[in-house]
Amino acid sequence: MTDISTRVPRAVSSPPGRRRRNGGRPRAGTIAAFLTPFFLPFLLFYVAPVGYALWQSLRVVRRTGGQWGTSYTTFGGFEQYAQVFQNAEFWASIGRIGLFGMVQVPVMLFIALIMALLLDTPLLRLKAFFRITAFMPYAVPGVIAAIMWSYLYSPQLSPVIDLFESFGWQPDFLGPGAVLWSAANVSTWLWTGYNMLIMYAALQAIPQELYEAAKLDGAGQWTIAWRVKVPIIAPAIVLTTVFSIIGTLQLYAEPAVLRQISSNISSTFTPNMLAYAVASGNNYQQAAAISVVIAVITFVLSFGFMRLTSKKAGL
Repeated sequence: MTDISTRVPRAVSSPPGRRRRNGGRPRAGTIAAFLTPFFLPFLLFYVAPVGYALWQSLRVVRRTGGQWGTSYTTFGGFEQYAQVFQNAEFWASIGRIGLFGMVQVPVMLFIALIMALLLDTPLLRLKAFFRITAFMPYAVPGVIAAIMWSYLYSPQLSPVIDLFESFGWQPDFLGPGAVLWSAANVSTWLWTGYNMLIMYAALQAIPQELYEAAKLDGAGQWTIAWRVKVPIIAPAIVLTTVFSIIGTLQLYAEPAVLRQISSNISSTFTPNMLAYAVASGNNYQQAAAISVVIAVITFVLSFGFMRLTSKKAGL
């Protein structure tokens, strides 16, 4: 009888070295090929500009022979930063933007949360229509949105003001006490849909079994929304809050456009506008120092908020 083992070919085994090369860690060249498309633009368009701004902020312009002498740039240490912290206009702009953020960010995120919860409820019809309608303002560039709203704020052009005046009220949306909130209204209209979409996406990831369990316990739609949905999407709310803090400190387009029709918005109304105004005066070193300070404040506030919320959540 022929042994069956002689008729079945044995599996050819690869040498140990070849198995380690193919099944082990990827080669350094492969890793570099995949990471280069990310790191190259990151270094060119993020790290390099930040490093150049830091270098510029440590330099000062000197003159030889008095006020009308030849100017030259030299290392000045933290002299530019000392001037930033002694600048009253800088602190005034920080105060305005701080007040802006403390009011506008909670209002915007609360509206976004309500809209996301309404879109997630099974009682709402035409969800796709309302979702696209709410998100549509985000597709409008910030400058265009500010121009659109400036027509509604202008007393000579606005049909809204004419309507209010027909009821005996003459609003001054561009007055000294209201112009900041007029800019806040533009930002709220522009970014609410964006934040709503992030929260709505987080709601879509919640398992339906949790809703069914809550209904078995006798919970209604209101209880499910505030006792089940909101705590689960808390990370998405924190994320949108961090984005809003960063965006608030970068506010520029809305007040810059409204400045064209209102004398109550100065060229130093926000920190970014102040940096641009200083740079327009060819004081690039001072503008770089202002930009670095704004970046540090943005990092401290956003990182501090994330740390605070993560501690409260026990993460």
